[in-house]
Amino acid sequence: MAILKPFKGLRPPVEIAKDMASRPYDVLNSDEAREEARDNPYSLLHIVKPEIDCPPDISEYDPLIYNTAKRNLDKFRERKWLVQDRDEQLYIYAQTMEGKTQYGLVGCAAVEDYMNDRIKKHELTRKDKEEDRIKHVKITNANMEPVFFTYRAVPEIDAIVSSCVKNNDPVYDFTAEDGVGHHLWLLDDPELISEVAGLFEEKVPCTYVADGHHRTAAAAIVGNEKKSANPDHTGEEEYNYFLAVHFPDNQLSIIDYNRVVKDLNGLDENDFFERLREVFTVEEKGQEIYKPGRLHNFSLYLGGKWYSLTARPGTYNDDDPIGCLDVTILSELVLDNILDIKDLRTDKRIDFVGGIRGLGELQRRVDSGEMKAAFALYPVTMKQLMDIADTGNLMPPKTTWFEPKLRSGLVVHLLE
Repeated sequence: MAILKPFKGLRPPVEIAKDMASRPYDVLNSDEAREEARDNPYSLLHIVKPEIDCPPDISEYDPLIYNTAKRNLDKFRERKWLVQDRDEQLYIYAQTMEGKTQYGLVGCAAVEDYMNDRIKKHELTRKDKEEDRIKHVKITNANMEPVFFTYRAVPEIDAIVSSCVKNNDPVYDFTAEDGVGHHLWLLDDPELISEVAGLFEEKVPCTYVADGHHRTAAAAIVGNEKKSANPDHTGEEEYNYFLAVHFPDNQLSIIDYNRVVKDLNGLDENDFFERLREVFTVEEKGQEIYKPGRLHNFSLYLGGKWYSLTARPGTYNDDDPIGCLDVTILSELVLDNILDIKDLRTDKRIDFVGGIRGLGELQRRVDSGEMKAAFALYPVTMKQLMDIADTGNLMPPKTTWFEPKLRSGLVVHLLE
């Protein structure tokens, strides 16, 4: 059964928590991070995107970048911008977006659970990104950012979380510049901590990586390396665990993750549509944005117009947990067979746009001439994600997009 371990969190003082809380390292590029952290010495981006404090032309994997992360973490601790809690505890982290609030438990997951597949994955990781996070964890000796986990909801755990929230004031409570509210409570009662950890061990057979596959893999690899290097290893060391926020599945939803392509693989628009009609019912929708309304229905934006594409029966297999995914259908029928885009992780002719940016962003990138065509997809469901992970299958790259994103910097986990 899944392990949820309390820990002594490293946290900012209340008065600078909002300034320190940053978006995750992988949802903004270096230039965006520099702009976001401009005139804000407290931003955690100085640690999780340390290249912003290095020369702009430096390689993203230069040792100077990782050394800068360590130096900045040391500075934050020396200046009491990050202070460790005295006792081990859990935390409740809630996010409010568009009137809906989701409540997660912040605690440590176990490296052993990852290695034994009690932490389920649904995506492959890229070695270069994995190695980047491994180096970052090693040199900071910390999990600076939490990973985003989910689990099948347990009513008894929900009741404890609800009671704690109702009967206690949050230690942090602010709205970020994007309009998302962030709230953190301490769960520091030893009896409640024991009860929650026991419920996890009893009623949560496994957890699922919703977002943060590279950070999860890196944390597990570093933990295993430290275990192998320690002749006095006991299993109780902090490096055996890593930082995660655990949300019940019934509070989460996945939004669309869309695609834009640079060219039509040498086809003119007429030939392209002729190929599409072999496998889709194609309907012109005009200049008004068209959003897919159901599974196996797609939007296409091309030549200043929106189109509905509905996959023809027989072109997909609803009994196959991977084959029935719209990302699979689009990849096989269009990206591969028509556009000759074989590897979504490496091909430079394709890019991906999270649904949080809206379909107007797809239209903008095509109208600007940067891209030739855009495809919008109906979002994957939580059930599909869990079913795929349970069967040991992997989703195609760039399938799921969760919002709101976790903020980094409200709680840090030290490995020593």
